[in-house]
Amino acid sequence: MARKILCVAEKPSIAKSVAQHLSGGQFNTHSIGGNAFIKNYEFDFNFSPPWGQCSVIMTSVVGHLTGLEFAQEYRKWNACAPGQLFDAPVETGVDKDKKAIAANITSQAKYARALFIWTDCDREGEHIGSEVRQAAFEGNRTIEVKRAQFSNTEREHIIRAAQNPINLDDLQVNAVAARTELDLRLGAAFTRFQTLTLQTMGGDLQDRIISYGSCQFPTLGFVVDRYFRVQKFVPEKFWSIKVMHKREDMEVTFSWRRHRLFDRASVVTMFERCLTACIAKVTKLQKKPTSKWRPLPLTTVELQKLGSMYLRIDSQRVMKIAEELYNKGWISYPRTETDTFDKGMDLKKLIEKQGQDQAWGGYALTLLRGGFKQPRGGRHNDQAHPPIHPVNYVAPSSLADDERRVYEFVVRRFLACCSEDAKGESTTVEIQYGDEAFSANGLIVLERNYLDVYPYEKWTSSQPLPKFSLNETFEPTEANVTEGETTAQGYLTEPELISLMDANGIGTDATMAEHIAKIKEREYVMTQPRAGSAQTNGTTSRGGRGGRVVRGGSSARGGGGGGGSVQQFIPTTLGVALIEGYNGIGLETSLGKPFLRKEMEIKMKEICAGTTSRNDFVHETLEQYREIFVRTQQQAGVLKAVSDCITFA
Repeated sequence: MARKILCVAEKPSIAKSVAQHLSGGQFNTHSIGGNAFIKNYEFDFNFSPPWGQCSVIMTSVVGHLTGLEFAQEYRKWNACAPGQLFDAPVETGVDKDKKAIAANITSQAKYARALFIWTDCDREGEHIGSEVRQAAFEGNRTIEVKRAQFSNTEREHIIRAAQNPINLDDLQVNAVAARTELDLRLGAAFTRFQTLTLQTMGGDLQDRIISYGSCQFPTLGFVVDRYFRVQKFVPEKFWSIKVMHKREDMEVTFSWRRHRLFDRASVVTMFERCLTACIAKVTKLQKKPTSKWRPLPLTTVELQKLGSMYLRIDSQRVMKIAEELYNKGWISYPRTETDTFDKGMDLKKLIEKQGQDQAWGGYALTLLRGGFKQPRGGRHNDQAHPPIHPVNYVAPSSLADDERRVYEFVVRRFLACCSEDAKGESTTVEIQYGDEAFSANGLIVLERNYLDVYPYEKWTSSQPLPKFSLNETFEPTEANVTEGETTAQGYLTEPELISLMDANGIGTDATMAEHIAKIKEREYVMTQPRAGSAQTNGTTSRGGRGGRVVRGGSSARGGGGGGGSVQQFIPTTLGVALIEGYNGIGLETSLGKPFLRKEMEIKMKEICAGTTSRNDFVHETLEQYREIFVRTQQQAGVLKAVSDCITFA
């Protein structure tokens, strides 16, 4: 009788895909009782030593099997004071709707020699793998446990992963377990406290759950901070000098080196000196090659930011679509921090698969005929997954609209990475006019290269400059003083918010979209189209929770697919009141600031590196937050006072 190996994937679609590749499409399918989505696929496969030819049962879970919860006597809100949840006993159990899935793994493990885990290769996937392992141990304590390391569902990649299994990383498991416990304790304690405190005020808050999350509050804090900077902004007038000269039927505008000043009298004085001098002199002529660099390979953070910016699809939906494309085998694993391709990857083979497309196939073929260039390397590598890239070709017409747009973006980004930089020639003319210096710049794009396949970026030639000679003099055709007024930054857009979260360590590349969705779902913020989405920030011239952690998430209110403009975040009155309330308490580190959560993320990485233990991390973090919690209880009146003016539309 053939030896048996049990393989378990994180989701049904991956299980089916792996089974098809390992079996060559020859497998038997069996349903399990209690869950219509889970199937057991039975086939034979020849593994590397020491297993060899084995009978395989391939099945799956649907995300986490278990959840962490307080002991039964602490689950009711009035069963204890919120502060007791910092120390209340917690227990791990299989979720009710996952019991049939766990029982299937336990049953199949009884007769298996080894367990191969096929969960996603990230921290969360590692923890799900540990849950699968525990379910298998319930049926067979001696089963050998391995995990397959893979980043896409292409056949060769899957077979290689099956032949080269590695060990489950318990350090990553511990990091997720620590974060899960902290999120439960902190979320429940603060949620119960602020809800019970604010509900006593009645009105719109009387029946409302005021949820807290250690990632969501700093995310909300960024939105509120920008909101107040916009609201408190006071426009300030400025003045500048503009010089123009017409030559060879071309009108050249020279920009003032000082750019602008906020003292009109000073600008007028400088301008009068220019007029008195009457003559301008060319002090510098420079013509040099210039380039616009091709983009770096695609990471999760960049996919979310650019999906919002270019495709007008919110980050949570972009990630959901990317997951679907990955599950179907069209793109690589979409959760990665890596922006460097391994030099051993056969990128030309991936390019070749795109040669059949009507829109970008011709460009792909030009890369294979000599235009290929090894992609630039960034500074990030998570040592787990390559950058996001297409692994197979699918006709865009066979995809839903948003799927098509995300897939096309991934393909075009990949092809752009494998291209030459755009090349051009820049010309600079600097003049001295009176005591002031001015300059004009021109650009001629000579070779578009990657821009031919990557329409999301623009680089165009300007009107060429007429001929000037070094040290020549001329009388400008026109000169005048211009007046302008500073304008406030706009409210935060999703790409800007993701950048702030990334820079401040709020969440991971794979969870940022979920945190943004949460603050929308909880109605702490709302979104609206930014007027004139193409606008740039700066200046303009006149005339010139408390609960369990679940992998994935539901759609946020107000979320959606592609739209016609960039969305900006406006905090609701409740969102403002919460952040201002905690800021007003006078805490050394406000819950609306990113510092505490950033420290948590750093310590989780230390657990993964083996330099910090799970228990030490949990204990130290709880003590930090306990001090804040006690101070918040003592200053509860501040929260009430700030929230007293809350009204809802």
